[in-house]
Amino acid sequence: MKINQPTILMLMILLISLSISSCKELEKAEYTNPDKVKQKTTNYTSDQHPGKKLMVNKCYVCHHPTTENKGRIAPPMVAVKSHYMTSDITKEAFANAMWNFVEKPSKEKSKMRGAIRRFNLMPYRPFVEEEIRQIADYIYDFKIDEPEWFQEHIEEESNGKMPYRNDGKEVKSTASDLENTPAERGLEYALNTKKELGKNLMGTIQKKGVKEAVSFCNKQAYPITDSMATAQNATIKRVSDQPRNSINQANSRELEIIDKFKKAVALNDTYQPVTEVKNGRSHFYYPIMTNSLCLQCHGTTSKDIQPEVLASISLLYPEDKALGYDVNEVRGIWSISFE
Repeated sequence: MKINQPTILMLMILLISLSISSCKELEKAEYTNPDKVKQKTTNYTSDQHPGKKLMVNKCYVCHHPTTENKGRIAPPMVAVKSHYMTSDITKEAFANAMWNFVEKPSKEKSKMRGAIRRFNLMPYRPFVEEEIRQIADYIYDFKIDEPEWFQEHIEEESNGKMPYRNDGKEVKSTASDLENTPAERGLEYALNTKKELGKNLMGTIQKKGVKEAVSFCNKQAYPITDSMATAQNATIKRVSDQPRNSINQANSRELEIIDKFKKAVALNDTYQPVTEVKNGRSHFYYPIMTNSLCLQCHGTTSKDIQPEVLASISLLYPEDKALGYDVNEVRGIWSISFE
């Protein structure tokens, strides 16, 4: 078949167009490659970044920025940033260094020897690597909250050898940032209360041991929770289907929600807080999950709980049902209501 010149020209133009189009598609495919995107993590604002919420939830129980220096049980997160951040460190290397320590804490791997001398070695907890890397990603990119005294403190303590580092983008709140949804408000109330309880509980464990922590919970858990409820203008309860104290027995609706969370965890499904509005009040529910520290008082009696601790539990809580848990199980829920 004879092909005339115009036809040949049209075919050449078509081939060139297809070639250019294929290259552009290849570039697009390479740009959206999951591995490459994972390394770039751009475009997050401070409040949108998943690492911020994880840091507040996972780290602030011990490393909260507003705790007074004398009453601390661990350094603030900005101290971690100052010790791990150097002028030439990459984001990947920064995340690797944080995970290297948190995965299995040891004095040899720590960059914070002074903190270990003051607070002792951070206890092991079964953190998820992806979550720690998201926290590191947030800390690396953004200027994080810090105590007013920190910069002067680190310069004095190190005699100028440890530079103060809180590099990153400034966090700028807008009016929309302040207009939290009921779910966000409820989670904030729960985390604030968890932080206050956890700070005091961890301090007791570190200074006096687990047995004394049982007495602390018996005497101080309710007053601390009530004071946090008053401060936040909310009603705050921690309830369970297997309560240690019968006062914490969940009601019928709370039992339904506990069962819902348990099923989601068993199936490895994601779960969100449950928020309901009744008679002008928001009712917020969120699971209380166990970790390795919890098992010292809520685990298996023959494996996890020391005899003297079990004796103290039996004495103070004769109707105790809060035993036999493993890590990452639903021990109960936060039940919070507010206007």
